Amino acid sequence: MDDSATGLRARLIDVGVELVATEGAQALTLREIARRAGVSHGAPRRYFPTHLELLSAIARVGFADLGERTAAVREGTAREQLATLGRVYLEFALGNRGMYELMFRHDLLNSGHLGLRDTSLPLFGRLVDLVARTRPAPDARIVAGALWSNLHGIAQLWGWGSLQLATDTEDFEPLLRAALDAHLGSAR
Repeated sequence: MDDSATGLRARLIDVGVELVATEGAQALTLREIARRAGVSHGAPRRYFPTHLELLSAIARVGFADLGERTAAVREGTAREQLATLGRVYLEFALGNRGMYELMFRHDLLNSGHLGLRDTSLPLFGRLVDLVARTRPAPDARIVAGALWSNLHGIAQLWGWGSLQLATDTEDFEPLLRAALDAHLGSAR
């Protein structure tokens, strides 16, 4: 690929990232991305043969962003790092709702050739490592999966406004602490 092709490919991804941030994952059509990039509606197909490949490239940007944020979490005990990691995860999910939705679309993650598993699995691996260091047991992957599912549920329900109503709180921190206690045992 020459520099102009690389530049247009990157521009299409950048336009998609901006579009998902402002209008959500449902706005990510090939035509709309092409229109906003100032190219013909067929141009994206030269770089992304399928719509899923373009969506995957956009989602990869989200995973990279979340990965950078979580990589910065290095201070404290494993449990403290898990609490901070949970907070970072929830803040990312709530601050980047369209991207977060795109990142966890089953059709993208299930397509092994799109490479999203390679991008997302290191994040989960970090969670597994911290759980194993907090709660040494052969089931660290299962506990990490349950904790991650709980965080994902908090993010979704909080984003919809359901948890604030149900719990009568405007802060997700007590929910995060409860999830950590439920999966790792009480910190007290």
